[in-house]
Amino acid sequence: MAATEHEVQRSELRWAVAVSVFVLIVFGLTLFAALALHRNPPSNLERIDPATLHLSGEFTEPNLGTRIEQNGQVTTRIVATQFAFVPPCVVVPADREVTLRLASPDVIHGILVSGTNVNTMVVPGYVSQVHTVFRTTGDLLMPCHEFCGFGHSQMLARVRVVPADQFRTDAEGRASCAAP
Repeated sequence: MAATEHEVQRSELRWAVAVSVFVLIVFGLTLFAALALHRNPPSNLERIDPATLHLSGEFTEPNLGTRIEQNGQVTTRIVATQFAFVPPCVVVPADREVTLRLASPDVIHGILVSGTNVNTMVVPGYVSQVHTVFRTTGDLLMPCHEFCGFGHSQMLARVRVVPADQFRTDAEGRASCAAP
């Protein structure tokens, strides 16, 4: 039994409406996530010279790790290099916004912090930046999830999340995983 042209057009119209409704729902959920939940993709485009990032500026060795900035913001700076994270352990306060800033002098690396929404690529020539709030305390693993060479499987660091009232900094505003 052949369908009439009118029945085919009605069927196509129903499918067009169904797909349009689905697209609008996904668009609405995306807007809700971006505006109400502040879930946005990394968008800062900040360049850095990978050959000299460790010689001057924010990614020199004394600036790495966690620091309380002048404005009170908690910032953690990490260099991802074959086959290590520098520093290998960072300490951050729980229930407070933390900005992770990462750079690589050599190849593409990827980081994720277990049990959190932190997951980003670290590309030479660019600064990767992630804003997050760590809700649970304890040591979280931060492995490299982008194959970066033969030592890739050994490349991991720790993020130590401590209760906010136990988060301590030195006179220069730096926090360390080392015991005081």
